[in-house]
Amino acid sequence: MSTLPPASPSPERAPRLTVIGTGYLGATHAVAMAYLGFEVLGVDIDQRKVDLLNEGTVPFFEPGLPEKLDEALASGRLRFTTDLDQAAEFGDVHFVCVGTPQQMGSEAADLRFVDSAFTELARRITRKVLLVGKSTVPIGTAERLTTLVQEISPLGAELEVAWNPEFLREGFAVQDTLHPDRLVFGVTSPWAEDRLRAAFEPILTEGTPLIVTDLATAELVKSAANSFLATKISYINAMSEVCEATGADVVQLAEALGLDERIGSKFLKPGLGFGGGCLPKDIRSFKHRAEELGIGEAVAFLGEVDAINVRRRLRTVALIRQVAGGDLMGVRVAALGAAFKPDSDDVRDAPALDVARMLYLEGAIVSVYDPEASVNAHRVYPDLEYAASLDQALVGAEVTVLLTEWQEFRTADPAQMGEQVRTRTVVDTRNALDADRFRAAGWDYWALGRPHTAPVPVQVVVSNRSQAAGRVVDKSADLPC
Repeated sequence: MSTLPPASPSPERAPRLTVIGTGYLGATHAVAMAYLGFEVLGVDIDQRKVDLLNEGTVPFFEPGLPEKLDEALASGRLRFTTDLDQAAEFGDVHFVCVGTPQQMGSEAADLRFVDSAFTELARRITRKVLLVGKSTVPIGTAERLTTLVQEISPLGAELEVAWNPEFLREGFAVQDTLHPDRLVFGVTSPWAEDRLRAAFEPILTEGTPLIVTDLATAELVKSAANSFLATKISYINAMSEVCEATGADVVQLAEALGLDERIGSKFLKPGLGFGGGCLPKDIRSFKHRAEELGIGEAVAFLGEVDAINVRRRLRTVALIRQVAGGDLMGVRVAALGAAFKPDSDDVRDAPALDVARMLYLEGAIVSVYDPEASVNAHRVYPDLEYAASLDQALVGAEVTVLLTEWQEFRTADPAQMGEQVRTRTVVDTRNALDADRFRAAGWDYWALGRPHTAPVPVQVVVSNRSQAAGRVVDKSADLPC
């Protein structure tokens, strides 16, 4: 896929864009659209966030975004504000990118922020513009919002709502915005379609596939896509449970399945399971909405998809307890990773952080290290110990657990890691480490869904005065505290 920026928009057709909500989705969308050549105004009620973005600081970790923000600000095409009146006057196409978290005590999506954004914007609209939702919402939301804004706005029925779902992957959000694998426009008129085509002209010029459909289908695409991906992940993790009971190897099983072109290898990766701010809450919201519509049986399987995912965390703790000798009380554990995935500082519903917390509650002395997510993790679980580096986390560890597959952990030297720990025992919950390298360095390697093989004894020549010169010892049994 091309890494070059798409062509600039046609000056005579280019609409001015506003982006309402400058969280992960909104900030990325605003920066990318300004980078493409559009005039963009980002809007948020959080003054601190607005100030940071105007100063060129991205308030979360996303590779490549700070550089694109600098370029967009320097071009003069991008700025951020808390003034919604200014936004209503400025924009021709308004993208609503606010969050839809899970409701407290319910699996339903919390639509308060979406409703508020559309409502407050609509009451200020005095000319024909297009309101575009990008947030992940239950089916029927766009139709309901259309009625709502047309009742509120001075324009009445002339104010139109469209839906343009996002498909961003954390860690690849800039690439996914500039060069998406598809665009989906949910519209109710040729005029709305034309406005969206103008807003995405540089991307469409690249030949990006476009699906033009109705509002309900556009809403459903994102929920259906996330549900499918979650199902695929949970399927291979269910097979991991079968492998654990039978002695089969889930990694080799996944490789064999992935070579079937009808199945494919993407997202067929066994391990600790999924987390983050999208998949868990989206499948729950989808299931809840289906039940409201009286078709809950059609997606009832999503309940088991969710349950399998949660079981992986419990199974991981059980495996760590097993390799620690059956009791975690006082066992020093190096927990490598806190984010729900690498190249992100997002700890929402993060399996890694959840496991670290459960180990701590069982009495383990847990030292957590994550290259980017430690600050966010500390906000969630301030009682955990957080290390400033990989080496610091490893010091004195009796069990080392890979929880998030950061490249720093995948490429770390097992021999050098072994110099820091008390016992060379590693649990690879992501099946991401080179098992042969670790075993060759004297590590007792364990992984979910894979047969356990004893480590290779490490023969080291030492020259300690208390030992005979040149004496060969098994260093894996005598590691520094």
